Amino acid sequence: MFLVVGLGNPGKEYAKTRHNIGFETIDYLVREHSIAQMRRLKNGLVAHYFLNGEKVILVKPLTYMNNSGQCVAPLADYFDIGEDQIIVIYDDIDLDPGILRIRKKGSAGSHNGMKSVIANLQTQNFKRIRVGIGKKPTEWDLANYVLSKFSKDEIPVMQEGISNAAKATELIITQSVEEAMNQYNNKVIEQ
Repeated sequence: MFLVVGLGNPGKEYAKTRHNIGFETIDYLVREHSIAQMRRLKNGLVAHYFLNGEKVILVKPLTYMNNSGQCVAPLADYFDIGEDQIIVIYDDIDLDPGILRIRKKGSAGSHNGMKSVIANLQTQNFKRIRVGIGKKPTEWDLANYVLSKFSKDEIPVMQEGISNAAKATELIITQSVEEAMNQYNNKVIEQ
């Protein structure tokens, strides 16, 4: 069993913003597997499907980004899922739009959502897929930038990045994190 968490903020005002790339990846997987709807559980929206006999639980925390761990840790406990079967998908301002960086474990860096997940799980030893959203222009405030929407030119690149993040997630589940890293880390997206 795997817990696949996409970080983001709930509410229409945050839909399609840079900070919600984790939510968008979960939405992509929901569509791909024809899941009718997600249900509320432990401060999150949850759905599941089976992939090669493995149960995959999809999660969109409803706690807002900075408190994501308040959803993730209770769900991991509820489903009795160990750290090695958790995958967190989130945005990264240090990567070009759509580029992925997959890791077995690591720190939160400057990402407040990941800080919350690590603090609440009390471990950094879970898999993560960072999806590039592009560097913040120097004149922009960071909060305003991550809550902004993608430009018309960025949308196709981000759609491919979301698709790749979903495929990488399933590759981690069906094969290994190493295989996903080999296929998707820093994969160039044609514009």
